[in-house]
Amino acid sequence: MDFELKTLAPAQAPQLTCDALLVLVPDARAAAAAPDALSRLVAQATKAGDLEPGVAKLLACYRPEGFKAARVTLVRAGDGSAAAVRKAVAAGLSTLRQPGIQRLGLVLSLLDAGDAAVRAAVQATADATYTFTTTKPSAKARALREVVLGVSQQSTVRKGFETGKAVVAGVEFAKEWANRPANHATPTLLAEAARKLGRHARIKTEVLGPRQVEALGMGSFLAVARGSAEPLRFIVMQYAGAAKSSAPVVLVGKGITFDTGGISIKPAAEMDEMKFDMGGAASVLGTFAALAELQPAINVVGLIPSCENMPDGQAVKPGDVVTSMSGQTIEILNTDAEGRLILCDALTYAARFKPRSVVDIATLTGACVIALGGVRSGLFSPRDELAQALQQAGEASHDLCWRMPLDDEYAEGLKSNFADMGNVAGRAGGAITAAKFLQKFATDLPWAHLDIAGTAWKSGAAKGSTGRPVPLLVQYLLDQAAVDATSPAKTKKAASPRVRKA
Repeated sequence: MDFELKTLAPAQAPQLTCDALLVLVPDARAAAAAPDALSRLVAQATKAGDLEPGVAKLLACYRPEGFKAARVTLVRAGDGSAAAVRKAVAAGLSTLRQPGIQRLGLVLSLLDAGDAAVRAAVQATADATYTFTTTKPSAKARALREVVLGVSQQSTVRKGFETGKAVVAGVEFAKEWANRPANHATPTLLAEAARKLGRHARIKTEVLGPRQVEALGMGSFLAVARGSAEPLRFIVMQYAGAAKSSAPVVLVGKGITFDTGGISIKPAAEMDEMKFDMGGAASVLGTFAALAELQPAINVVGLIPSCENMPDGQAVKPGDVVTSMSGQTIEILNTDAEGRLILCDALTYAARFKPRSVVDIATLTGACVIALGGVRSGLFSPRDELAQALQQAGEASHDLCWRMPLDDEYAEGLKSNFADMGNVAGRAGGAITAAKFLQKFATDLPWAHLDIAGTAWKSGAAKGSTGRPVPLLVQYLLDQAAVDATSPAKTKKAASPRVRKA
């Protein structure tokens, strides 16, 4: 889908050549008629009570007088904030799903729309019209091909427009790979997707296979992969947008392409949704797709440990003890707590990049779903500054998270009589104890953990990937690049270790 930004006064909007026109109207819009067709229509609809105040209240019109577009939808956008614009666009597009609508005019000229509102409009348009077709030939692909955003002045919103387009590219890349069935998104195929991203400017991708991972001593990662016929892949991506001396942000994405639970097998109900267990990996890939578009002045490393968790005769068993890359031993009490077992080795590997920050992203615990539902991702970090930066990025991008506690007492349940730690600590505070497990492998790192088990996908009739937290991650990286632009001396020297291809 192509987006175009166009200066468009309210009086010019009716003459826009398009299949449909979606006009966002602020609640404060005066009812007095003006000479142009759009202002008259809004005034008449308001006066008659057909266009009520309130975000997402709308009026759909067919061939109104003075408009080139056959279909015109007026929708209230409240105070014109980004959140209101997002809701308004979603509501308006629900009335414009006809296959003949290929070119849409989205008019924001009546609003005092800034960067955030324009970005929200772009992202909401893409989200409302997204369709997955890769393994469903009968699905009707997105009919909408072009979207013209009409604004009062381009120069003031160009940045938000470009960011919105890039985030859309990233979110849809993440959705594509998370939505794919596990037989169409194996670790090998995920690595190929990463290699294709590596063809973009400033991005390089290298992939390690089982022998290289074994040589690194990643015994915890290897243990999870043992039960699957699909070979593991450890994906290392690097985006070089700044000087080599600038320390990178490292993003670590959980890449379990299917999770049966292993020997601690899951119930059959809804097990199909465990194809989404690589949502963290998908978000890292999506973030790199957005970086390819935006080309910000920052260095970023993406690490994706990827494998399946299967229950064959070689699978790891409850009670087995494995040695992680850090040298710490782990008693695997529950093989369904496998995400932390692959992430811990990736966190140890991340230290070699001497990062400014490390953020791991994982569909890690059902406990986080119980705690926060599908609205906010769980955020864990012992570093106040890092946690605040991520939370602010979530608020700015409307990809919300919530900081959770990391008190040392929560780690008590991880004690083991037979290893340095167990991999689970009981049901109580499960999302927190999972984070405490990961923290043991990030003690010397400026580390944060995002548990996206409740936000990475939706169930039920709307089943599918959300593409989260790509918007949050992109905003965080842009914010860090902005900090560097004003205080470049604060970044530390970064390392660029060599890795061998699989």
